[in-house]
Amino acid sequence: MSYRVLRVKTLILGGSTFVGRRLVDQLSREGHEVAVLNRGRTASSLPDGVERIVGDRTSTESMRSALGGTEWDAVIDVSGFVMAAGGGEFEDLLGLLDGTVGAYVFVSSIMAYEPSGVMPWQEDAPTTQDPVTTYGGFKAHAERAILERHAATGFPGSVARPAAIYGPDNNIHDMETAMFLRLRRGLPILLPHEGLVTTSYGHVDDLCLNLREMAQLPAAAGQIVNVTGEGASARAWTLLLAGIVGAEPDIVEVPTGFTDAKPLYGHLFGTKHHGILSVAKAADLGLTVERGIRRGYAETYEWFCSSALVDAPDLLSDPVWGAGYDFGLEADVVAALRAR
Repeated sequence: MSYRVLRVKTLILGGSTFVGRRLVDQLSREGHEVAVLNRGRTASSLPDGVERIVGDRTSTESMRSALGGTEWDAVIDVSGFVMAAGGGEFEDLLGLLDGTVGAYVFVSSIMAYEPSGVMPWQEDAPTTQDPVTTYGGFKAHAERAILERHAATGFPGSVARPAAIYGPDNNIHDMETAMFLRLRRGLPILLPHEGLVTTSYGHVDDLCLNLREMAQLPAAAGQIVNVTGEGASARAWTLLLAGIVGAEPDIVEVPTGFTDAKPLYGHLFGTKHHGILSVAKAADLGLTVERGIRRGYAETYEWFCSSALVDAPDLLSDPVWGAGYDFGLEADVVAALRAR
């Protein structure tokens, strides 16, 4: 679609890190009226003019106090996962927003799908039956709640399903950050399952643009839309990034069942992340086509080289997602494999 830059009053649920923060920065630069709602626990500054609303998503009373009496042209929900959003409180949030928003866009995940070897996965494929207390189970639960409310009241809610999102300020450190560091430092790269696990990858700014487009698209209401399509196997992804860095990758195969030690490699190399999304529906709706992983990672590497992450330590933890890396542990495993 030809994206219309309309001045809108937008609330971002989340907004202190990665996707949410990129959305805030983009909207603020374009002169939109923007507010961010979060618990206020993550230290972060916001652009001038952006309102910070403090609210706890796990508390219906807190959200009612924070949002009662407000109206928004668009609400984009990037913090809707079980650790932040709770369980039954999600339906309460939808009830609070119903009748007060022009559009509500929920960021779901490829993890909402029931895994299947028949690819690409389309939006009408079965969703996971995992408990609501899991990441994918909560996403599937939230999707159903949005569609049910839309059917019952006309609530202008829509769902965007991305897969693996990468790009500047990525706060999941065992993805491109760890791989760029391994390649630059000549470290071995552990590859499980013969490098065959295949995943869709999408640039953060493409996701942000698609979310904003869906918020302005009446036809998106009541719809689930995949928004990350281009994919690569773990081996092809590694070789792609090696070419961008200009390094020869030292790939070490990890036999299935050799070790349960974590973290040894990016979590996306695991079998549960084997899945490719179809974005045919996004194209039918007229959403902007993603830039593609070769260009996207080249741009991300350029950003990385100018960031503090270029000097990141050999051990980096991720307190939110539990997805860090430990190059010392990787070296121990490589030594054990090569000694066999």
